[in-house]
Order: sequence, then structure tokens, then C-alpha cells
Amino acid sequence: MIKQELKRGVKYLLAMTVICGIVYTLLVTVIAQIFFPKQANGSIITVNGVKYGSELLGQQYDNDKYMWGRIMNINTTTFTDKSGKPVLYAQASQLSPKSDKFKELVKERVDMIENANPNADTAKVPQDLVTSSGSGLDPQISLAAANYQISRVAQNNELTKEQVKQMIEKCTTHKVFGIFGQETVNVLKVNLMLDKILS
Repeated sequence: MIKQELKRGVKYLLAMTVICGIVYTLLVTVIAQIFFPKQANGSIITVNGVKYGSELLGQQYDNDKYMWGRIMNINTTTFTDKSGKPVLYAQASQLSPKSDKFKELVKERVDMIENANPNADTAKVPQDLVTSSGSGLDPQISLAAANYQISRVAQNNELTKEQVKQMIEKCTTHKVFGIFGQETVNVLKVNLMLDKILS
């Protein structure tokens, strides 16, 4: 009786391993590659054979001519493999919003953003420009954060504010059905437009 149950259990385990671990995985992979190849391969922005980055991962910009994204906690030394190669590009913040250290960092970031954008159209610095996201790798910023930087970006690229606004609009994801979520701007796409890589 026990042997029969054991054999039945092993057969079931092997069958489910093949179905769920191999067949299902291959099926999902094939469907993804056929119908959603860009998303399945990381949503990489490629122009003329050159890969510039993923639409889904933030990159750090601090040059005045570019749109800046969210604060990133860059760490290429703590998390490495056996050969010393970084395995984690950035990480989320572990600081509590109520901690003195967090408040101090936010104040420093507000001063930095204000100094970099002296001609900003609004006096208040958008929250997402001075805080990191949950993952630490968000590629988007709010429309307010993008608009806050228009004057600086326009001036340093010899563009009009209207031209920069048009770029932002092209890189904006709007609310679903005009109701759900919020409007967000993909920072990498805007910067590739500023470099005339995307149009």
C-alpha cells in the first residue's frame, strides 16, 4: 500500500514537473516572443543597432542639459558576485520617512534641485524628484516633475520651452481610460529625444 502510494506520488511529481516546469515555461516563452517580443526581451530602446537602455529601468542623469529622474541609490560595491562584478545597480532606500536622516537627505536634495532649476515655473519641488521609489529603479517621473525642469532643459539645449514640452508630451503615459493611475514621463526617452536619437 505504501509502495503504491509512493509510486503514485513520484509519478505525479514528475508529471507536474514536466507540465509546469518545462511545457508551461516553453509555451509562455514562445507566446511572449511571438506576440510581445519587445516586452519579453526587456523593452530595450534600440536605434540603428545601438542599445540605449530599457524603458523599464531608470538611469541616473545629473548633467544640466538632461531631464533628471528620481533619486537613485547607486551601489556597485556592496552587492557583487565572486569575481567582483556588480550584480545590483541600485537599491531601494531603507530609511523611514520619519527618521532625521531621511529628512536631512530630502532637505539636501531640495536645495540641489532648486539650485539646478533657478527658473522653474513652480516654486515647490515635486516630491518624486527628492525621494527614491520603492524599487530604486523607476524610469518615470510625474508630469509635474518633468514640467519643473523645462526651463533648465530648454536653456541648456538651446530650445524653446514649447519644444521641450512637446518632447515631454511624446514621452508621457496618460491615465488608463483617463481615470486610473497618473500621468508619468519616461526620462530616458526624453533624454534620447534631446540627443536627437529618438524623434
